[in-house]
Amino acid sequence: MTQRMIIPVWINGVPEASVPVSDRGLAYGDGVFETIRISAGQPTLAALHWSRLQCSCERLNIPLDLDLLKGEIGRFLWEQSTTTAILKIIITRGSGGRGYNPEGCSRPTRCLSLHPLPVRTPDPAFSGARVMRCETRLGRSVLAGMKHLNRLEQVLARAEWQGDDWDEGVVCDFDGYLIEGTMSNLFVVTTSGCLLTPDLSGCGVAGVCRQFIQRQSAKWGLTVNIGLISAALDDLNDLNNVAEVFLCNSVNGVWPVVQLGEQLWDIGDTTLKIRDCLLEELNA
Repeated sequence: MTQRMIIPVWINGVPEASVPVSDRGLAYGDGVFETIRISAGQPTLAALHWSRLQCSCERLNIPLDLDLLKGEIGRFLWEQSTTTAILKIIITRGSGGRGYNPEGCSRPTRCLSLHPLPVRTPDPAFSGARVMRCETRLGRSVLAGMKHLNRLEQVLARAEWQGDDWDEGVVCDFDGYLIEGTMSNLFVVTTSGCLLTPDLSGCGVAGVCRQFIQRQSAKWGLTVNIGLISAALDDLNDLNNVAEVFLCNSVNGVWPVVQLGEQLWDIGDTTLKIRDCLLEELNA
């Protein structure tokens, strides 16, 4: 008999594994979340995660005591004695209010859970990722950039393939421009040596790993441009042709793309440089 893995969970600072059915995170997806890689018992890319979490809560007008949350996370990780894992943080508006009206909701719900790192054989970070083009499209939203709890578009996109045929899928907006992967951000390396990443002002998630690459690019001697990328990767305006493509997130790091539909690429030097620098950060 296969034993079920027990996932450590805290709710509002105490060991608990459920929230009331009245919680607005369940009822309306009214909240945000962060998925953080834990290395040597500590959150990685922590400052970027805290900043995004706080900004997202401010945009939704959810009161967040970040110092309280970080204290709970420290105790939670210490009690689990886990050095390498994935920490998921969910912040909801809590219970209260009538219907959609959030008035009266003054006590957010804080959920912490710890999960094992995914094991993939072969590891796309080294073998390269095979990526499909999803049929699901992303609609424009006032919530663009945030990692909010309404992720049905990503759920539908990820349901388009099963098994090991593909490592990831990329999704476009309704104008046909590439936006992101189902769980990752997208970068193109042009033959002129520039990095190009999609404009996420209308839809998509502004990932922490994407922010890290943007901030570090000058140290690596690279320029990052934000713009429109056609689904066929055949129209990059005044930039040169595509030399390399990679995906990134704060759990997996960088995945070089070796196949996107019928298009093929080698794993290039720029992608390898960024991958290795990020691995150092995630395994510190």
